[in-house]
Amino acid sequence: MAELDTLDFVVLAAILLGTVAYFTKGTYWGVVKDPYANAFANADGVKAGRTRNIVEKMDESGKNCVIFYGSQTGTAEDYASRLAKEGKSRFGLETMVADLEEYDFDNLDALPSDKVVMFVLATYGEGEPTDNAVEFYEFITADDVALSEGNDPALGCLNYVAFGLGNNTYEHYNSMVRNVDKALQKLGAHRVGDAGEGDDGAGTMEEDFLAWKDPMWAALVTKMGLEEREAFYEPTFDIVDRDNLTRDSREVYLGEPNKMHLEGTAKGPFNAHNPYVAPIVESRELFAAKDRNCIHMDIDVSGSNLTYQTGDHIAIWPTNPGEEVDRFLDVIGLTAKRDNVVSVKALEPTAKVPFPTPTTFDAIVRYHLEICAPVSRQFVSTLAAFAPTDDIKAEMTRLGNDKDYFQQKTSPHFYNIARLLATVSKGEKWTNIPFSAFIEGLTKLQSRYYSISSSSLVQPKKISITAAVESQMIPGRDEPFRGVATNYLMALKQKQNVDPNPEKFGGSYELDGPRNKYDGIHVPVHVRHSNFKLPSDPAKPVIMIGPGTGVAPFRGFVQERAKQARDGLDVGRTLLFFGCRKRTEDFLYESEWEDCQRALGDKFEMVTAFSRQGSKKVYVQHRLKERAKEVNELLTQMAFFYVCGDAANMAREVNTVLAQIIAEGRGLSEQKGEEIVKHMRSANQYQEDVWS
Repeated sequence: MAELDTLDFVVLAAILLGTVAYFTKGTYWGVVKDPYANAFANADGVKAGRTRNIVEKMDESGKNCVIFYGSQTGTAEDYASRLAKEGKSRFGLETMVADLEEYDFDNLDALPSDKVVMFVLATYGEGEPTDNAVEFYEFITADDVALSEGNDPALGCLNYVAFGLGNNTYEHYNSMVRNVDKALQKLGAHRVGDAGEGDDGAGTMEEDFLAWKDPMWAALVTKMGLEEREAFYEPTFDIVDRDNLTRDSREVYLGEPNKMHLEGTAKGPFNAHNPYVAPIVESRELFAAKDRNCIHMDIDVSGSNLTYQTGDHIAIWPTNPGEEVDRFLDVIGLTAKRDNVVSVKALEPTAKVPFPTPTTFDAIVRYHLEICAPVSRQFVSTLAAFAPTDDIKAEMTRLGNDKDYFQQKTSPHFYNIARLLATVSKGEKWTNIPFSAFIEGLTKLQSRYYSISSSSLVQPKKISITAAVESQMIPGRDEPFRGVATNYLMALKQKQNVDPNPEKFGGSYELDGPRNKYDGIHVPVHVRHSNFKLPSDPAKPVIMIGPGTGVAPFRGFVQERAKQARDGLDVGRTLLFFGCRKRTEDFLYESEWEDCQRALGDKFEMVTAFSRQGSKKVYVQHRLKERAKEVNELLTQMAFFYVCGDAANMAREVNTVLAQIIAEGRGLSEQKGEEIVKHMRSANQYQEDVWS
């Protein structure tokens, strides 16, 4: 065998090193760990290996107060964060905020009595838990709750606080907090203070929360032996300049929701943490009115694993409009630094940075913060300390402390935070506010949910949306109040159709997305499954009440029944009540209903109510009353009854009219009619998809 010379050894060593490098993919070198990297390296934002044991987590991190939230739109999460900040700054509690779905609860009985648990729980839909609270709710309300310690009573050592977020226009108002409170008391837990309830239906959610929390803190001080101290701002996050990076650096997030999207390798599952960037197939205007807009949009999900069932919801991930982004950055003096790269670092172990970094100020404001929402009185109070002058500080303090004064000055104008700051300071810049205060004090920009207006049986990979564009003039404002998401969709529609006169406001949206990843008319979406469903037997009759864009899911329902009829199935009576202002202005999908009529024959009927066409206003509830005899007969045949649209007025009146129809048609008292409607709801025979 020939001897190996020095060159041979060099070559062999190089081959060996190359082989190791290939199979380890740079595990041992070549990867510089970003000291500020956060959990968004994973698509769902949750670190692998995180403990699900809340007792262990609190002990490890030295916490004596945990605030759990069950949130669907971000408000409950925001309230939980605010309680945590206040508990620490005013009373010295060592607080942490926790997502209910990230922990197990079989060892709640192991929490000692010197700790406190707070529950901030939203009720979703027809008395249901929010998506992230389902497992907790099923566990704590079970007939036989399996806890770890075997105590008697099971939760005799648990001290808890509870606040619920609900809407009084729904049948099961605040049922989550009420049922959880009842279950905890049944297990022997001790509630501190009253269980608070906020009412979005009355528009008093924020003030309900503020009115509840002060007596709650007083009760907690007495129960836990706390001492109040002068509150001061303590940042939860550190903003670190990344001078070595620019907005063009590959590792800088410019609005991408997670690392897969940053690297261009986005894949499913697509969900509330990980949207699918879907192409828009078609978009068109549905109204003939000059001063109002309603958009139909078809979204193609064939390139994803997204599926939907007729009656589900689609979530649109909007960006903030550029006009409001510019206003916000200007008023806090960051316009010149908008493209500066920063990382956001949690200053305590249980805090979660709510978006991926490194990123830019512009991207944070544009893609991640709810800067267009009405301003919170509590947040105004927090920002008073950073006012540019003593006079402005005094005004902010008064606004924060005086409920009536705050309502008088802000409510008529629908101020968001930037508009309020600019108004109070008369244009003077707020350069003293730590940027961390906005990350902590503003809700994360939320996706918006829309009832899907297509049938999965007819078009399984194409999802339709029907959305009225929110734009209304308000006294005291020199420009309309505009909805963030619907105007985003409007801007996409105008771009796709090459509108010769696009809205200036819509043109300020970053429609091409971060790094032009939405170019070609794309929109980030995910699907949320709903219980708003047609009966499994198509022969069952259905009655649908859907004025305005409330008709959206019923377009899908009727499409589905027409397809079933064409396929030879026996389809039951399909009665749709639709209302709008005028046939010539906003009669949605008029020609389509005629096509469905041809497929379904006399099984389908559309009853219309035009509120501004005749001498008197006519609404769907009036037409429902006119058809009382047939409606009652269909209900005796176990017809399913559906309502979609405005919860505050229409849905309530329809409920009342239906109870009257049943009572009169069956010779019963009105009270008995109401009881039958309640029974229909509990049996899922009466279903609602409504909003305030």
